[in-house]
Amino acid sequence: MPADVGATTLYFGPWYRKSPFFEATQRYGAKAYDIYNHMYLPGYYADIVEEYWHLLKHVTLWDVGVERQVEISGRDGFAFANYIVPRDLRTCTVGEGKYVVLTDDRGGIINDPVLMRLGKNRFWLSLANSDVLLWAKGVAVRAGFDVDITEPDVSPVQVQGPKSREVMKALFGKDVLALAYYHFLKKELDGIPVVVTRTGWTAEIGYEIYLCDGSRGIELWERIMAAGKPYAIRPIAPNEIRRIEAGILNYGSDMTLADNPFEVGLGWLVDLDKKEEFVGKAALKRIRASGVRKKLVGVEIYGPRLGYWLPEYWPVLDDGEPVGKLTVMTYSPRLEKNIGYAMVPIGLAKLGTTLYVQTLRGKRKATVVRKPFVDPQKDIPKS
Repeated sequence: MPADVGATTLYFGPWYRKSPFFEATQRYGAKAYDIYNHMYLPGYYADIVEEYWHLLKHVTLWDVGVERQVEISGRDGFAFANYIVPRDLRTCTVGEGKYVVLTDDRGGIINDPVLMRLGKNRFWLSLANSDVLLWAKGVAVRAGFDVDITEPDVSPVQVQGPKSREVMKALFGKDVLALAYYHFLKKELDGIPVVVTRTGWTAEIGYEIYLCDGSRGIELWERIMAAGKPYAIRPIAPNEIRRIEAGILNYGSDMTLADNPFEVGLGWLVDLDKKEEFVGKAALKRIRASGVRKKLVGVEIYGPRLGYWLPEYWPVLDDGEPVGKLTVMTYSPRLEKNIGYAMVPIGLAKLGTTLYVQTLRGKRKATVVRKPFVDPQKDIPKS
């Protein structure tokens, strides 16, 4: 169980949705759940450090059906997708995915989904934790695009870890091993329709399997577990330790609508030179020209272990005064350090800057450091 977190009971009511794999997560021992995109997301099965090491050494299975999909299709499918995404989608071919941001008219971040191009005018947005479906419908109506915007019957699981290749080969054959990073294939597994992508939330070698028939979730889960048995597969929850080490951001904590891509290190997802108009283009041009006033930085926090996730934002101090906030924190078992991200004024964002964090265990010294903390070139997931 995570350190410094009190025990609570979560009531499974009908007002939150269950993924097609929910029953399997119960049977395999999920002990806690979070609420994400109005759905139940497993929080942990065992000790999260134990799950972390298993992810690094073996192979793991995650229920991430909470990554709801928004499907864009119709005559203006490409034009609309390119309108709501600052990244230039002319570089995205059919069969390829892109990490993107969605921004509002002021440049604030609405979501940071993975976009997949399934056809000339057909796209999926695999969502982080915010309501995009209704926003996209509203934009389409107001802007006059001829598109269909729906939530398809699609629910992903992730197969992550150094032995994930062997499991995927056992399930789908050796051709899946040729799948390039951020590309995907349509497949069937014993008649179960799926889309297999070379993506994940770990920066480890990994895949996502998008189930395209929610009635067959338990079948898919058990087939993956059977294929992974020779490789010590086990279900775990999305691992906060590993994603922080990797510099991966979490929408709702590390970035919100109040933040823009340049502040959180996602300026590379904004193509201001693209010819077509997109939502937030004028605002993002102004922001880039004037510069940002705050920045999300990596920090190392000194002293004994503080725990594995934050119960709330912790104040960041300079000269004893609050100047920012710690958005996420964990103790890295392999680095043997407390690490995290902090949103601070731009004048305090330089590498090597000394800060202080007001923790539940008193004030701690911290230093601005480079992130990602591990494998900064992402050589592992691309291998």
